Amino acid sequence: MPRTRHTAAFALITVAALALTACGSGDPAAAPAGAAAAAEGKVPTTDVVSSVRKDEAAAKLLPADVRAAGTLTIAASVGNPPGSAYLADGKTVAGTDIDFADAVARKLGLRLTREVASFEAILPALDSGKYDVGTGNFGVTEERRRTIDFVTYINDGQGFAVRDDSRLKKVTDLTQLCGLTVGTGAGTTFEVTLEENRHLCTDKGREPYDVKTYNDQGATWASLQQGRSDVVMSTINGLRYAVEQQEGVRFLNEFKRLDVGFAFKKGTPLAPAFQAAVNGLKADGTYDRILKKWGIGASAITTSRISPPEIK
Repeated sequence: MPRTRHTAAFALITVAALALTACGSGDPAAAPAGAAAAAEGKVPTTDVVSSVRKDEAAAKLLPADVRAAGTLTIAASVGNPPGSAYLADGKTVAGTDIDFADAVARKLGLRLTREVASFEAILPALDSGKYDVGTGNFGVTEERRRTIDFVTYINDGQGFAVRDDSRLKKVTDLTQLCGLTVGTGAGTTFEVTLEENRHLCTDKGREPYDVKTYNDQGATWASLQQGRSDVVMSTINGLRYAVEQQEGVRFLNEFKRLDVGFAFKKGTPLAPAFQAAVNGLKADGTYDRILKKWGIGASAITTSRISPPEIK
């Protein structure tokens, strides 16, 4: 791929990610118009959702007041493709999270009011009742299950990427990171994993790794490209996508797999309907079409589950 296309694609990653801070109000129109031509030709726009038909049996699982209202408010963390990104107009969002949410809504006969919000703000906002459901590649962990309900739809997880000049070949033990600087997203499972295990270095008498957190993926990748981070820890799918769009960086390896799900306030009555809808998408073929569109076939799950145990 020519250098110009790599550069444009990197602009998509950084500009779209930086739009998160501009869109904390939830107004997608606040996304910078510059998210524009960078996205053209890089984000697949195949329509795999509009053919989805309402599943009456699944819809009947919704609470009566939700069926009557016909709408739900969904918070979306945008800026980490292929999970979510802005299209060329700088306003329209697209990605696996977007397609799955829209397809589930069609299965349930609902309209979604989508608001863009920062990743770290969504889970607390669900608990407060500001949103009905959230998306943002939220991995199911034991800690999160204490306060959040999940309905799973893909399997993703944790991985690493480095610059081409890095001596790292594979990270199977976090002590391999001792003395390095690791860039990752704020409020993520990656940050938790890294912070909880820093002691492994000092336990062996080695210099601990330094954790640098960022509120958007653009800043995380910039820290790697500019040498302020030695390695990036992020989602497996996000890393694989990003290294294909940039020169000078490479995907290292998967570290840990996690189920990913729609996030809800603990005790939500919406979970059974969402689970039935996801399984309905698997049955009618829409599920596989979404995975194929975004090139994440390895993230398929066998069946949707409600708040399953964390994968160990």
